[in-house]
Amino acid sequence: MFEWLVSPFLEYGFMQRALLGSLVLSVSCAPVGVFLMLRRMSLTGDAMSHAILPGAAIGFLLFGLEIMPMTIGGLVVGLLVALGSGFVSRFTVQKEDASMAAFYLISLAVGVLLVSWRGSSVDLMHVLFGSVLALNDEALALILGIAVVTFLALGIFWRALVAECLDPLFLRSVSRIGGPTHVLFLVLVVLNLVGGFQALGTLLSVGLMMLPAVASRFWSNDVRALCGIAIAIAIVSSLGGLLLSYHASMPSGPAIIMVAGVAYLFSALFGRRGVLASALPSRRHTSA
Repeated sequence: MFEWLVSPFLEYGFMQRALLGSLVLSVSCAPVGVFLMLRRMSLTGDAMSHAILPGAAIGFLLFGLEIMPMTIGGLVVGLLVALGSGFVSRFTVQKEDASMAAFYLISLAVGVLLVSWRGSSVDLMHVLFGSVLALNDEALALILGIAVVTFLALGIFWRALVAECLDPLFLRSVSRIGGPTHVLFLVLVVLNLVGGFQALGTLLSVGLMMLPAVASRFWSNDVRALCGIAIAIAIVSSLGGLLLSYHASMPSGPAIIMVAGVAYLFSALFGRRGVLASALPSRRHTSA
């Protein structure tokens, strides 16, 4: 068992880089996913993961499979889509979910067309699904940098982010930082999706962000505890997915997300706030 768990990471450098990149992504993306979940913006994360595709495609067309151009393009377009959908929902009758859906569908279609125009089916699959086993030093440096920025932002603006998440109207009534905090949060979402794009592609990068976050909701109510549990689930999912991909010859990205999905189903059934706990009779007694 020890050899089954450890030998792939001792023998192969690409497995070591994949493990490091996955663990850093787990620590960085999971807390952001918790805030998305608490804001009831879980599907917004999925929309944003599709929205970065045109920017990454433009970087691919101009520079090939180079990390920095694709990253910068994805970041710029992702922020434009987030701000554009917010602008439409604020100044028109359309709600934010509808405008976000429209923007991300347009972005996804444009991105796939751009990649297909100048690239091959292999290039398209790389952009859509990533390749965590092909992470190089430049990609690892980018993922580490995004993780550092995320933790600094969470550490400095933790109270503002929690307040804006739980009661945005109250925060805006007592402070002027409500709007800037929301923009900062959107930047963190796009940054982590861009980092996840390097390993898991545009379609699966949101999986490592949201599945551990929504699974943690079945175990606790405290925001800090939710973040810690989500990080733990993401780390276990990354490790389990990489081992599964190595021993069963499965694609690494989908394997990681599949393990995270299993963790979600387990939490939904056996968590402290899961299906079985809700079905069992409560031990609490009411008093007059």
